[in-house]
Amino acid sequence: MNSTDLLRRRRSTPSRLLGPPGPDEAQLLELLQTAIRVPDHGRLTPWRFLRIPQESGQQLGERLAARHRERDPEVAESVLDKDRARFTHAPVVVAVIARITPGHKVPEVEQLLSGGAVCFQLLLAAEAAGFGGQWLTGWAAYDPEVARWFGLSEHERILGFIHLGTPREPAPERNRPDARDLLSDWSP
Repeated sequence: MNSTDLLRRRRSTPSRLLGPPGPDEAQLLELLQTAIRVPDHGRLTPWRFLRIPQESGQQLGERLAARHRERDPEVAESVLDKDRARFTHAPVVVAVIARITPGHKVPEVEQLLSGGAVCFQLLLAAEAAGFGGQWLTGWAAYDPEVARWFGLSEHERILGFIHLGTPREPAPERNRPDARDLLSDWSP
């Protein structure tokens, strides 16, 4: 398969379908090194990585469920069960953290877009290496208490949790829009 075919066939593998093996230490570092080859105006490196070890996934899930209950005392138990399992499926989960430099000539939105490109590039690198992946956020990515647990500074935020592993079954395909329907021409 050539690189264009890889891009055309790319799809997310739901985290619940990801199992071992995941990338080992050397493979993960190679994937991350590939992921950072994205546009980075001003050479700010406006992102960093935080690995969530699978063996910590259950403990993190319990904390998430408790935090969710604090936020919403009426939350359904089935939703809390999903929180508990959120980080227990994939062998490797990497949180991509935006590191924003406020007041820089490079607008904050461009710094965030660079971090989003890192998230997607990590998915592409994983797929090219034979792994599956899924980029997830959910309420926990935006919660200030969760950000505190992860040691985020005032100008940092979670852009996504990238779940990586080996697909236990083929990733489902979905209907995609036709690019012709999305393209228009500008004229003066």
